[in-house]
Amino acid sequence: MDFNSLIQLKRERFDQLERDIADPALFSNRQRASEIMREHASIKQLLAKWDELEAARKQLDNNRELALSSDVEMAAMADDEIPDLEKRVAGLERDVQIALLPRDENEDRDAIVEIRAGTGGSEAAIFAADLYRMYHRYAESAGLKTEDLESSPSELGGLKDAIFRVSGESVFRKLRYESGVHRVQRVPATEAQGRIHTSTATVAVLPEAEDVDLELKPEDLRIEVSRAGGPGGQGVNTTDSAVQVLHIPTGVIVRCQDGRSQIKNKERALSILRARLLERKQREEAEKYSAQRRGQIGTGGREEKIRTYNFPQNRVTDHRIGLTLHNLDRLIDGDLGELIRALQSADVAERLKESAAV
Repeated sequence: MDFNSLIQLKRERFDQLERDIADPALFSNRQRASEIMREHASIKQLLAKWDELEAARKQLDNNRELALSSDVEMAAMADDEIPDLEKRVAGLERDVQIALLPRDENEDRDAIVEIRAGTGGSEAAIFAADLYRMYHRYAESAGLKTEDLESSPSELGGLKDAIFRVSGESVFRKLRYESGVHRVQRVPATEAQGRIHTSTATVAVLPEAEDVDLELKPEDLRIEVSRAGGPGGQGVNTTDSAVQVLHIPTGVIVRCQDGRSQIKNKERALSILRARLLERKQREEAEKYSAQRRGQIGTGGREEKIRTYNFPQNRVTDHRIGLTLHNLDRLIDGDLGELIRALQSADVAERLKESAAV
């Protein structure tokens, strides 16, 4: 594929963005400035990859020419390098092609992750806690940071629900495919007959909203404070630290009580509220278009059954791409890299197919 005309358009756009950024007036509009800076960084990365591709192509052409040289030793050395150079050029061409695809504005955002126990009683709550630990261990191994925002523990060490923030480089791009219904098949510790039970937990991964993404008007919010209930220590339960925020126009309610500080709980509640409202806004906008993509890796809806964890067989199956791995013991301990890369590759393949069909 000849990318030259597309790259030229990107260079012209990059030059315009450089001029925009040099204008101090741009930063009087925070939302537009944020959008411009994101686009600038994206195109800069693409152009760097293109320059790398051009250099690799030039080196490949030189080696092909040298391989025809009368200097036998020089020709042999050049010829030996050609397969690796061809592989490098092919890989860079694919990287450029991917970078030219329409970019999801959420990819580089941090994420708010919500986990809720589904069907299966106490076993579902234990599974929800397993998923909570899995994502935290993955984040730690990937150099990402986590911050717990809210949780409701259950008996036997389970979790009725948990909400936490994951921050770092391109978090949403890594975790976005985790949204949906996760199913577990195993023998519960409380099962005397050794029978396998099936339970579920629901995961929602939301791009974290920035202040510039949407405005929370004070008149649209009803904020109530109360004493926190449940575990948390004497200090938590004897002060009005719990905060509940109602977004009146949509009816969305968020409650946070884990922190000892009312101010901190309010900040957390507003952060979760912004993420939920951003997801709602983007979902409604997407549904206006009949050509909304329903790609191979699934819709990302909370109701979609995406994955089964079978403990007796040490097997995990992602139903969206038909991938089965026999490393559940490592995966549940946070080793999600292989699975995430497979989901990303499937998504890119679907988008490239759609791009070629246009």
